[in-house]
Amino acid sequence: MMNDSYVLLEVGSQPYFTTFQDLDGRLAFSINDVEQKPNLLVRLMREPQWSQQHPEIMGPNTSFMYFGPEKSSGYLIYGNGPNQPMNSSVRQKKGVANTRYFTAQNGKELKWKIADGRMECYNGRTLIAIYEPVMSAEKRATARLTIKQPGLPICTEIVTALLLNRMAMAFGWPDSS
Repeated sequence: MMNDSYVLLEVGSQPYFTTFQDLDGRLAFSINDVEQKPNLLVRLMREPQWSQQHPEIMGPNTSFMYFGPEKSSGYLIYGNGPNQPMNSSVRQKKGVANTRYFTAQNGKELKWKIADGRMECYNGRTLIAIYEPVMSAEKRATARLTIKQPGLPICTEIVTALLLNRMAMAFGWPDSS
């Protein structure tokens, strides 16, 4: 039987050094800083022990975020693909202050709606992921990411855009508050 959503618990509170685990304790995503000097380089890796449980997942299993000086916006690479500006994953449209847009590799435009620490990812009007802080009841977890079935094929892009939005806010990029 196929689930309609998948819950991942974030262990760690730094958007560039954290992990996401499923409810069975399988590591789903690991995010760490590969380099700090001269500029920050962060790698997101979709872990095989989790992704092999979900054959509908598509796309690359890694993304690399190359930051500019003083953690300014740089560029992003999915797998061995071409680079793209990080700002393309945290685009803000005129008049929509709490929403950030990104384009998935399949060409579809998606958006993260941001409000009070909670973030919701939409493909059109379809909710495909929710990120929200959790209370201490879930042990070491600092947040919960729920990915709905329609978002599973592009989960690496969803998590990458989530992290870039969190980093944009943490690092004070323009138009990211």
